[in-house]
Amino acid sequence: MGRIELAMRYLALGDSYTIGTGASDQSHSWPSIIASRIGAELTNPAVNGYTTLDLIRDELSYLERIRPDVVSILIGVNDLVQGRTPVEYRESLSRIYDEVAAVDPRPRIAAISIPTWSYVPAATDFGGREYVERQTSVFNAIAEIEATSRNFTWVDISEASTSGIGSEGWIASDDLHPGDAQYAAWAEMIWSALKSW
Repeated sequence: MGRIELAMRYLALGDSYTIGTGASDQSHSWPSIIASRIGAELTNPAVNGYTTLDLIRDELSYLERIRPDVVSILIGVNDLVQGRTPVEYRESLSRIYDEVAAVDPRPRIAAISIPTWSYVPAATDFGGREYVERQTSVFNAIAEIEATSRNFTWVDISEASTSGIGSEGWIASDDLHPGDAQYAAWAEMIWSALKSW
Protein backbone atom coordinates (compact mmCIF):
# COMPACT_ATOMS: atom_id res chain seq x y z
CA MET A 1 0.00 0.00 0.00
CA GLY A 2 1.13 3.54 -0.79
CA ARG A 3 1.88 6.01 1.91
CA ILE A 4 -0.98 8.39 2.72
CA GLU A 5 0.04 12.04 2.59
CA LEU A 6 -1.68 14.06 5.28
CA ALA A 7 -2.75 17.59 4.37
CA MET A 8 -0.98 20.45 6.05
CA ARG A 9 -3.00 21.68 9.02
CA TYR A 10 -3.66 25.41 9.20
CA LEU A 11 -5.15 27.04 12.32
CA ALA A 12 -6.51 30.60 11.98
CA LEU A 13 -6.95 32.34 15.34
CA GLY A 14 -8.88 35.58 15.67
CA ASP A 15 -12.14 37.48 15.57
CA SER A 16 -14.63 38.66 12.92
CA TYR A 17 -11.82 39.61 10.53
CA THR A 18 -10.57 36.03 10.58
CA ILE A 19 -13.93 34.27 10.41
CA GLY A 20 -14.75 36.55 7.47
CA THR A 21 -17.72 38.57 8.72
CA GLY A 22 -18.90 40.69 5.79
CA ALA A 23 -17.80 38.22 3.11
CA SER A 24 -20.47 36.78 0.81
CA ASP A 25 -19.54 33.28 1.98
CA GLN A 26 -16.83 31.45 3.91
CA SER A 27 -14.70 30.81 0.82
CA HIS A 28 -14.06 34.57 0.54
CA SER A 29 -12.51 34.89 4.01
CA TRP A 30 -8.78 35.50 3.79
CA PRO A 31 -7.85 32.31 5.73
CA SER A 32 -9.88 30.24 3.26
CA ILE A 33 -8.03 31.87 0.37
CA ILE A 34 -4.64 31.24 2.02
CA ALA A 35 -5.57 27.63 2.89
CA SER A 36 -6.46 26.91 -0.72
CA ARG A 37 -3.19 28.39 -1.94
CA ILE A 38 -1.02 26.36 0.42
CA GLY A 39 -3.14 23.22 0.05
CA ALA A 40 -3.92 23.10 3.76
CA GLU A 41 -6.83 21.83 5.80
CA LEU A 42 -8.22 24.92 7.55
CA THR A 43 -9.50 25.04 11.12
CA ASN A 44 -11.00 28.47 11.81
CA PRO A 45 -12.48 28.81 15.33
CA ALA A 46 -12.53 32.63 15.17
CA VAL A 47 -15.64 34.35 16.53
CA ASN A 48 -17.23 37.74 15.87
CA GLY A 49 -16.50 40.22 18.68
CA TYR A 50 -13.70 38.24 20.32
CA THR A 51 -10.94 39.93 22.29
CA THR A 52 -7.56 38.47 23.18
CA LEU A 53 -9.11 37.21 26.43
CA ASP A 54 -11.87 35.37 24.54
CA LEU A 55 -9.29 33.85 22.20
CA ILE A 56 -7.27 32.59 25.18
CA ARG A 57 -10.38 31.03 26.71
CA ASP A 58 -11.88 29.41 23.61
CA GLU A 59 -9.36 29.12 20.78
CA LEU A 60 -5.95 28.20 22.22
CA SER A 61 -7.10 24.65 22.98
CA TYR A 62 -7.06 24.01 19.21
CA LEU A 63 -3.26 24.15 19.31
CA GLU A 64 -3.19 20.87 21.22
CA ARG A 65 -6.20 19.44 19.42
CA ILE A 66 -5.02 19.77 15.84
CA ARG A 67 -1.21 20.22 16.15
CA PRO A 68 -1.09 22.76 13.32
CA ASP A 69 1.69 23.14 10.78
CA VAL A 70 0.71 26.77 10.14
CA VAL A 71 -0.89 29.31 12.51
CA SER A 72 -2.12 32.83 11.81
CA ILE A 73 -3.13 35.31 14.52
CA LEU A 74 -5.16 38.46 13.88
CA ILE A 75 -6.67 39.78 17.11
CA GLY A 76 -7.03 43.09 18.92
CA VAL A 77 -9.66 45.33 17.35
CA ASN A 78 -12.26 44.27 19.93
CA ASP A 79 -9.81 44.88 22.78
CA LEU A 80 -9.49 48.38 21.36
CA VAL A 81 -13.21 49.10 20.97
CA GLN A 82 -13.99 47.63 24.40
CA GLY A 83 -11.55 50.05 26.04
CA ARG A 84 -8.79 47.68 27.09
CA THR A 85 -5.53 49.53 27.60
CA PRO A 86 -2.40 48.94 25.50
CA VAL A 87 -0.76 47.39 28.58
CA GLU A 88 -3.65 44.95 29.01
CA TYR A 89 -3.54 44.13 25.31
CA ARG A 90 0.20 43.45 25.40
CA GLU A 91 -0.21 41.15 28.38
CA SER A 92 -2.91 38.94 26.86
CA LEU A 93 -1.42 39.04 23.34
CA SER A 94 1.95 37.94 24.76
CA ARG A 95 0.26 34.94 26.34
CA ILE A 96 -1.30 33.99 22.99
CA TYR A 97 2.00 34.39 21.16
CA ASP A 98 3.89 32.40 23.82
CA GLU A 99 1.44 29.49 23.65
CA VAL A 100 1.58 29.38 19.86
CA ALA A 101 5.39 29.56 19.90
CA ALA A 102 5.55 26.68 22.41
CA VAL A 103 3.84 24.18 20.10
CA ASP A 104 6.24 21.30 19.39
CA PRO A 105 7.17 20.93 16.62
CA ARG A 106 6.89 24.66 16.15
CA PRO A 107 4.49 25.62 13.35
CA ARG A 108 5.10 28.37 10.84
CA ILE A 109 3.48 31.41 12.43
CA ALA A 110 2.11 34.58 10.87
CA ALA A 111 0.98 37.52 13.00
CA ILE A 112 -1.32 39.84 11.08
CA SER A 113 -1.86 43.52 11.90
CA ILE A 114 -5.24 44.99 12.75
CA PRO A 115 -6.39 46.50 9.44
CA THR A 116 -6.91 50.22 8.94
CA TRP A 117 -10.63 50.71 9.56
CA SER A 118 -10.85 54.34 10.71
CA TYR A 119 -12.41 55.34 7.37
CA VAL A 120 -15.44 53.03 7.59
CA PRO A 121 -18.76 54.74 8.43
CA ALA A 122 -19.17 52.73 11.64
CA ALA A 123 -15.89 54.10 13.07
CA THR A 124 -17.86 57.10 14.32
CA ASP A 125 -19.57 54.74 16.79
CA PHE A 126 -16.20 53.83 18.32
CA GLY A 127 -14.67 57.22 19.07
CA GLY A 128 -14.28 58.64 15.57
CA ARG A 129 -11.66 58.47 12.85
CA GLU A 130 -8.72 60.07 14.68
CA TYR A 131 -9.17 58.04 17.87
CA VAL A 132 -9.56 54.79 15.95
CA GLU A 133 -6.52 55.56 13.79
CA ARG A 134 -4.33 56.46 16.78
CA GLN A 135 -5.33 53.44 18.88
CA THR A 136 -4.99 51.03 15.96
CA SER A 137 -1.42 52.28 15.44
CA VAL A 138 -0.60 51.81 19.12
CA PHE A 139 -2.01 48.28 19.21
CA ASN A 140 -0.28 47.31 15.96
CA ALA A 141 3.07 48.59 17.23
CA ILE A 142 2.70 46.34 20.27
CA ALA A 143 1.75 43.33 18.15
CA GLU A 144 4.66 43.87 15.75
CA ILE A 145 7.22 44.10 18.58
CA GLU A 146 5.86 40.99 20.28
CA ALA A 147 5.67 39.04 17.01
CA THR A 148 9.12 39.88 15.69
CA SER A 149 10.73 39.21 19.08
CA ARG A 150 9.46 35.62 18.71
CA ASN A 151 10.54 35.34 15.05
CA PHE A 152 6.98 35.22 13.76
CA THR A 153 6.30 36.46 10.24
CA TRP A 154 4.74 39.90 10.72
CA VAL A 155 2.28 40.98 8.03
CA ASP A 156 1.06 44.58 8.03
CA ILE A 157 -2.20 44.73 6.07
CA SER A 158 -2.76 48.47 6.62
CA GLU A 159 -2.03 49.34 2.99
CA ALA A 160 -4.11 46.45 1.66
CA SER A 161 -7.05 47.50 3.83
CA THR A 162 -7.17 50.96 2.25
CA SER A 163 -6.14 50.17 -1.33
CA GLY A 164 -9.67 49.94 -2.70
CA ILE A 165 -11.59 52.52 -0.68
CA GLY A 166 -14.71 53.54 -2.56
CA SER A 167 -14.75 50.55 -4.89
CA GLU A 168 -17.67 48.15 -5.10
CA GLY A 169 -17.61 45.33 -2.55
CA TRP A 170 -14.88 46.97 -0.46
CA ILE A 171 -16.97 47.44 2.70
CA ALA A 172 -19.78 45.09 3.73
CA SER A 173 -23.38 46.26 4.07
CA ASP A 174 -22.90 46.68 7.85
CA ASP A 175 -20.61 49.69 7.12
CA LEU A 176 -17.95 48.12 9.35
CA HIS A 177 -16.50 44.85 8.07
CA PRO A 178 -14.64 44.22 4.83
CA GLY A 179 -16.40 42.92 1.75
CA ASP A 180 -15.09 40.22 -0.60
CA ALA A 181 -12.84 42.62 -2.51
CA GLN A 182 -11.06 43.81 0.63
CA TYR A 183 -10.58 40.30 2.02
CA ALA A 184 -9.08 39.32 -1.34
CA ALA A 185 -6.63 42.24 -1.11
CA TRP A 186 -5.62 41.17 2.40
CA ALA A 187 -5.09 37.61 1.18
CA GLU A 188 -2.79 38.85 -1.60
CA MET A 189 -0.64 40.79 0.87
CA ILE A 190 -0.57 37.91 3.37
CA TRP A 191 0.22 35.41 0.62
CA SER A 192 3.10 37.53 -0.64
CA ALA A 193 4.63 37.38 2.84
CA LEU A 194 4.06 33.63 3.25
CA LYS A 195 4.77 32.14 -0.17
CA SER A 196 8.51 31.99 0.49
CA TRP A 197 7.95 29.64 3.47
